Amino acid sequence: MQDKIDKLRSDVVSPQSLFIGGEWRVPQSGATMDVISPIDGVKLTTIGDAGAIDVDLAVKAARAAFEKGTWSKAAPAERKKILFRIAELIERDALELAVLGVRDNGTEISMALKAEPGSAAATFRYYAEAVDKVYGEIAPTSESVLGLIHREPVGVVAAIVPWNFPMMIGAWKIAPALAAGNSVVLKPAEGASLSLLKLAALCAQAGLPEGVLNVVTGRGTVAGEAIGLHGDIDVLVFTGSGGVGRRLLEYSARSNLKRVYLELGGKSPNIVFADAPDLEQAAKVSAFGIFRNSGQVCVAGSRLLVERSIHEAFAERISAIAEKIKVGDPLLLSTESGAISSEIQLEKDLGFAAQALSEGARLRTGGGRILQDTGGFYMQPTVFDVTPEMTLAKEEVFGPILSIIPFDDDAEAISIANATPYGLASAVWTGNLSRAHCMVRGVKAGVVHVNTYGGADNTVPLGGIRQSGNGHDKSLHAMDKYHNLKTAWIQL
Repeated sequence: MQDKIDKLRSDVVSPQSLFIGGEWRVPQSGATMDVISPIDGVKLTTIGDAGAIDVDLAVKAARAAFEKGTWSKAAPAERKKILFRIAELIERDALELAVLGVRDNGTEISMALKAEPGSAAATFRYYAEAVDKVYGEIAPTSESVLGLIHREPVGVVAAIVPWNFPMMIGAWKIAPALAAGNSVVLKPAEGASLSLLKLAALCAQAGLPEGVLNVVTGRGTVAGEAIGLHGDIDVLVFTGSGGVGRRLLEYSARSNLKRVYLELGGKSPNIVFADAPDLEQAAKVSAFGIFRNSGQVCVAGSRLLVERSIHEAFAERISAIAEKIKVGDPLLLSTESGAISSEIQLEKDLGFAAQALSEGARLRTGGGRILQDTGGFYMQPTVFDVTPEMTLAKEEVFGPILSIIPFDDDAEAISIANATPYGLASAVWTGNLSRAHCMVRGVKAGVVHVNTYGGADNTVPLGGIRQSGNGHDKSLHAMDKYHNLKTAWIQL
């Protein structure tokens, strides 16, 4: 496969346009943005820099398609057939999509193949199957009344997705929204738009009617704001930072009170007890739970809480694994951790490492930029010993930096785990069944892994609590965001 990857890595990527109403269009202003590859810091291509006018055109196209009913009123079997076809086309072009995405955001190709086109195809297939399996309801009433609960598509859904896993997270939002019969306006992150533009082309090829999926690329401060303020968007779904999530809620309040669902940051605790069934496995999985994709994972296990009796030995084991991780060219199958997505993000990560040292954290390994001669953006897997009060133990970094904190008992582990405003993911490693269940109940998070980290599939929901957001991606529960409930109360 490496020879195919090497061939694709040099393909010329033509300047990209917006996809509105089934057509490729340049922004009304003609403005573009450079796409800089994190692999080598070299310009890859350009994308359209959409403005408010372009967003309005996309929303109008989506609304017109919805009202026309070619998709919103299509038989479930018809929508299912097209969603299956989209999944098939993603799988057909999986390697091309993965390489394109890696050139755009730097994820290691071995992970990107599974997490991007592999996951996206599975998501479209899951929601294709769900189209005709989500029923309305008949209410329990007296014999003289018939109470019906109908599920209807909301109308126009806007989705703003991040740069770390654009296809995977994009599919989590696009597929259930389409399955429910809605039209979609998608804004990818300005730092990772290429694979989602390619996805739009595949959706059109699969037979998705014009205007049902529209893609506008551009800056969050311009195109993203225009989406948030638009008065004809019914639901807005977003994955990204807490700061942007707050602005989107504000934009909703200032406009039409559109429903806003947010999947935000995390500072996820990964809790290891001395009675874990396999400490070697726990160390390996925990290391890659933070260092895969250079730590640029919303559910990354960035806080490692270790029972004090094994703290030093386990920290040494984790550090040894970190030092052996192969960081480098993300288009090599042998690479285990790729590039930081941008120079700006790299500087943020290095800043967190410097701050940790200034606050007295103990650096066990890493901490610096590497491979500068490539022109790309790379950082060593980094391990710190910290205390719960330090910045590194509380704030999301979104980089390859692990904070290790010792604890003495279950109560202290839960206290430390919950000592952040977040509540996205977590894990507990123990061979004690009772302890495992108590920890699942005690840790405030939308996901609690037990004796593993990551890997949950589409059958279960992903969502956070507290400042990690609201609503859920994945599973049938995700479709709740894209339906309106309508009651019919019929006097017989």
